[in-house]
This record gives sequence, C-alpha cells and structure tokens, in this order.
Amino acid sequence: MELLTEIILRAGRSAVELAFFILLPVMVVMLSLMRLLEAKGILDWLVARLAPLLLPLGLTGLSIFAMLQISFVSFAAPIATLAMMDQRGVSDRHLAATLAMVLATAQANISIPMTALGLHFGFTLLFSLAGGLAAAASTYYLFGRRLNAAELSQDQSLPHPVAEDAKGVLDVINRAGAESFRIAVAALPMLILSLVAVTLLRSVGAIDMLTRALAAPMAMLRLDAALVLPAVTKFLGGATAWMGVMDEMIKHGTADAAMLNRSAGFLLNPFDLPGVAILISAGRRVAGVWRQAALGACVGIALRSLAHLLLA
Repeated sequence: MELLTEIILRAGRSAVELAFFILLPVMVVMLSLMRLLEAKGILDWLVARLAPLLLPLGLTGLSIFAMLQISFVSFAAPIATLAMMDQRGVSDRHLAATLAMVLATAQANISIPMTALGLHFGFTLLFSLAGGLAAAASTYYLFGRRLNAAELSQDQSLPHPVAEDAKGVLDVINRAGAESFRIAVAALPMLILSLVAVTLLRSVGAIDMLTRALAAPMAMLRLDAALVLPAVTKFLGGATAWMGVMDEMIKHGTADAAMLNRSAGFLLNPFDLPGVAILISAGRRVAGVWRQAALGACVGIALRSLAHLLLA
C-alpha cells in the first residue's frame, strides 16, 4: 500500500507540473492568437480562399476550420465543428473525409508543448497537414466512396465573437485564457491515471516482456524498443498520457529528442481509444462514418510515420 501511495503521489506531481507549467502557458498564448484571428475575420478570409483548393480532396469550408482548430488549438476544438457539420446537412462522404483528416492530424495541445521537449514543430506541422489531406482524400475517393454524397445547402462559416475595440480584444483573450485553463484541468485525470497505470505495469514487468517481444520488428523500422511503453500508453490513454510518459522518460534519460521526433509521425495524433470515443460523440452521423474515417486516417498516419522515420 505504501508503494502504491508513493506511485500515485509521484504521478500526481508530474501530471500537475506538465499540465500547468508546460501545457497551460503555451495553450493560453496560442489559443488567444487563434481566437483573435477568428474575431478579426482573418480565419474566415483564409477559409474562403482555401475551400476551392481543398474541395477536390473531399474537404469543405467547415472542414478547413476543423483542420485549423486541431493544428493550432487542440484535438477537442474540432468537436463543435463536426457537430455543426452533422446538423447542417454536410454529406456523409464529406463528413467521413473530415473526421479522417482530424484523426490523422497532430493536435496542437500536444505538439506545441512538446517543442519544449525537443519536437521539431515546423516539420511536424508540415507533414501533419500532408497526412491529414491524404487521409481525407483516401477516405473520400476510396474508403467512403459508397457513402451518401447528397447534402443540403449550407453555411460554411462559424459564429464567433468580434474584436472591434480594446474591450472586445480583452474579452476574447479572457475567454481564450479560461478555455486554456479548462483544457489543462481536463487533461489532469487522464495524465494521473495513465502515469499510475504505466508505473504499475512497469513494476510488475509487463512492459519489459512486451518490449522484448517487439524488439526485433521495431529494430527493422529503426525504432528503439523503449518506445513500447509510450506507444502502449498513447493507444490506451491518449496523446496527453503519451506526452506525460515521454516527459518522464526524457527526464530520466531513457528517451531523447531524436526518439521523440522519429515516433511523432505515428504517435502524435488523436487516433486512439479516448480520442476516437470523444470525437465521434460530436453527432450520430459522425459516429456512423467512423470506420471509413479510421481506414483513411491509417493512410495519413502511415505517410506521416514514413516521413518522420526517414527525415526527422
């Protein structure tokens, strides 16, 4: 019992440090910037010009909002956009392509804070967008080609506050700060539970057994067998939990920035049990196309993984 208490307290301390001293400050700055750009109408302007270019890949104007939200805010940000697409009558085929794009894209609430651990943000963002577009196109033209393509006439814009004066700007920043705080607090339970579970699995030898079993195939892919622990954590507990484990491993010298960048292609995305469960909660039709979206996401993640393994 004493050992379990020690593990819980150590995991709690690590989770709080990660959430409030790394995740929160970065999210406040980035989310404030995104909300100001949104309030000034710059995002609407950008979406209007990108929409015609990305429509052949199966993405609509609202899809581009979702891409910008996950790339520069957090993986939870596109949920409202997916729900709006569901309600406004976007076709199942476009909905599946958008969900696939989100699942294959690196989420900003993990990628931006992990630059403090040595992640190459520019490289990660570039191939994240490429992987997301590949996921959308493969879903639209291959995995989701039999889905209903009929859609209603729809508004491709999102309602948002305006910042026409100093008070409006301050209101936008305050709301962004409050939203950032909610994101950081919401990450704590999963961080703590994941760190406790991972430490317990390590203490009973389960991680060592799995590491030995996967050492040979991982070596063929130029991956360190030490990645078994963060990979298991990510797919069961989500990318936030993976960030916590990688932070601990780097602190203890069992991982480094090079390992982090090589693995970011297939581990830095919301395609895991918690991520899929949360995203498909956006609406009934979103949940109905998750299989086609998951297959398309695999294509995008495979492209990202190859790029990180060969070039990172």
